[in-house]
Amino acid sequence: MTHFRRTHLLAGAALTALMPLSAAAQTELTLWHMEQPPHRVERVQMLLDEFNESHPEITVKQEPQNWGEVYAKAPAALAAGAGPDMLFAIPDFTPILKGVGALTSVADFVEELDGEHDFIDSAVEAYSYDDGVWAVPLYNMSMNLWYRPSVLEAAGIEVPTTWEEWKAAAETLTADGAYGMGLPANQQLYTDQTVFSVMANGGASEIYNEDGTLRFDNPETVEAYTFYNDMLQYSPPDAPSWTWGEAEACFASQSCGMIMQFSVISTYDTQAEGDAADLGVAAIPSKDGGDHNTIAYANAVMLLSQDEEKMEASKTFIRWLLEPENYGRFLNMEPGLFMPVTADGAEAESFWSDPMVEKYKPQIETVIENSQNGMLFGFTSGRVFPAIAAISAQNVLAETLQSIAVKGMDPAEAVTAGQARMTDLTE
Repeated sequence: MTHFRRTHLLAGAALTALMPLSAAAQTELTLWHMEQPPHRVERVQMLLDEFNESHPEITVKQEPQNWGEVYAKAPAALAAGAGPDMLFAIPDFTPILKGVGALTSVADFVEELDGEHDFIDSAVEAYSYDDGVWAVPLYNMSMNLWYRPSVLEAAGIEVPTTWEEWKAAAETLTADGAYGMGLPANQQLYTDQTVFSVMANGGASEIYNEDGTLRFDNPETVEAYTFYNDMLQYSPPDAPSWTWGEAEACFASQSCGMIMQFSVISTYDTQAEGDAADLGVAAIPSKDGGDHNTIAYANAVMLLSQDEEKMEASKTFIRWLLEPENYGRFLNMEPGLFMPVTADGAEAESFWSDPMVEKYKPQIETVIENSQNGMLFGFTSGRVFPAIAAISAQNVLAETLQSIAVKGMDPAEAVTAGQARMTDLTE
């Protein structure tokens, strides 16, 4: 080695040693999530900024996506080597990425976090199959019946607990340009969710038999679809095109007396008059007034990087996010909607001290209570059927409803056709 080259190498080494840590090589992570509303993106960014500042060796950036595209976009991006390192998921989305070989089991990591924070068992079970755990639970969501106590009281109506009471209440409240019930009939995820919530309260929660064969086509399913279609007569005429936002707006404007909704309390607080006493949250009525069930999603995060350094950095970020002082602020990017899936998170001051949570504490406590009877189609009775991912991706539950509500098909024929469609998608 020449004297010139040796001198410059030594000088370069000395300069590297003097460089501040922030200028050293960083592990860069990309996070995809589908929480697109600006205030949610802003809260996520606030947390990322805090994490990045306290962990100068890691930089996490977010790239918000949308549910309408991510089922196709994520596998394509990963195949092209341009996918994210972390991706938020719901149980019926995860099997798609597992099916293309994008996931590695995180069972040991989830066990570690469970020992630290104590996960709700059902949240872990939704991602546990094929001898692995395929995502880390982050938050829960459940659907409830929204109503206005003042409107029901003025009409002399008690909060309905049975289908008969529910239909009678909707009929009574449909008057003077207002509608008693706001129900979607769009071929979209929101309709999947409301339809299944009715099915689950009518004895039709099981789409599969124990052996994995389909049992969607059964009398209880037909009865649930018939009831749902009957209730549509008390919904606005544009309901077949609704997603979540239209239902929220109808309720906030008092054009709909009741809706089924995940508890996006901030929407009510900003779009309506913000009277906490006039927001009623109740369990969804059941056919006979027995157990009240609902659809519930244990949302999670999938770790997708095949690079060991990025995988460890991703775990560092998730450990930080689940710490109670951070976790409550993460959940409250949408107060009332995102519920804790850890025992210490459910008691965290960072969760309960949020001004919106304090204002609507009784409603949020009801949401947490109702979510104990939460379930998701294809993930019921402690069983997981990954083939449900293809059915969910095509919104077959909603498609079946549209056959009845829009095309005029007989409910029994539509349900039979719905099972045939499911079979075609999963064979």
